[in-house]
Amino acid sequence: MPEGPELHLASRFVNEACRGLVFGGCVEKSPISRNPEVPFESSAYHISASARGKELRLTLSPLPGAQPSREPLALVFRFGMSGSFQLAPGDALPAHAHLRFYTAPPPPRLALCFVDIRRFGRWDIGGEWQPGRGPCVLREYEQFRLRIPPFEKARTVLEALQQHKPSPELTLSQKIRAKLQNPDLLELCHSVPKEVVQLGGKGYGQESGEEDFAAFRAWLQCYGMAGMSSLRDRHGRTIWFQGDPGPLAPKGGKSRKKKPKGASRDPEDRMEDPPPPSKAPSRTRRARRGHPEQTTAQQPEGTSLQQGPEVPPVAEKGKRRGQQATSACHKPQSIKADTMSLEPEGTVSP
Repeated sequence: MPEGPELHLASRFVNEACRGLVFGGCVEKSPISRNPEVPFESSAYHISASARGKELRLTLSPLPGAQPSREPLALVFRFGMSGSFQLAPGDALPAHAHLRFYTAPPPPRLALCFVDIRRFGRWDIGGEWQPGRGPCVLREYEQFRLRIPPFEKARTVLEALQQHKPSPELTLSQKIRAKLQNPDLLELCHSVPKEVVQLGGKGYGQESGEEDFAAFRAWLQCYGMAGMSSLRDRHGRTIWFQGDPGPLAPKGGKSRKKKPKGASRDPEDRMEDPPPPSKAPSRTRRARRGHPEQTTAQQPEGTSLQQGPEVPPVAEKGKRRGQQATSACHKPQSIKADTMSLEPEGTVSP
């Protein structure tokens, strides 16, 4: 899911890719998108971007003498689970390009596209940041003051931080060394997103390429790592951590540690990992087995696409005729975060 660092990288990409390009004409929206039309037309305009937290603002600025004469227009994007910007040839648009900005003549014609496979992304016209959002941990770090870890009271955390002030007897080099070895939560809220930016968009899945995925895995310290524990909160979100979960841990929650590679795993452990891609049975095979055709219903807004449709059971070989097979239900997969839970759109995440 694109968060603060990814949107920061996306704004950097837009500014670098569109530098020197002149766009022209109307803004084109795909017919299947439920987002609003963008009422903007200009013979020549520039595109720039800025990011704040989980939002990215795109500004369309007409050039002097452009027709029709009009003021700049700003759009604020929220990327949902799979949003991104791509610059592509105008005659070879990427799949799921739901909003397109085309360059003006002369050729070659290019298109800046907002690409969103899962269609959870949104854009609003007007350019105002969403009200109620907390300060951006990258751009407004001095205003970021929540200090709330998973399953702990904020008061407890604040009091503990006050007790860990360095001794005045330490030298300056000793204070710096102690700070680097034991950063407090507030500093980690700033340094961890900066590390993600430095990764430069290295992949969050194996589909992004083995080299990118290996770099991302090498950076992880908590999420999915051996020796770490995980718990699900009352919203079904999985939190990875090490040590005591804190007094506000879910009642009756079972802490499941990530086992070393090669160790035996119980069914609950296996549910924590995303299922590998698999091909659905063909129509002929379904008919031969006597199963009805399976159709995938459109996912409701705001739900995880990792929740697969219920799959009819297949009788095991060797069973007697008439013996009923046991059905299996697929539990919804959780979206995991490194040391902190992922917050839904419109909430503040430390």
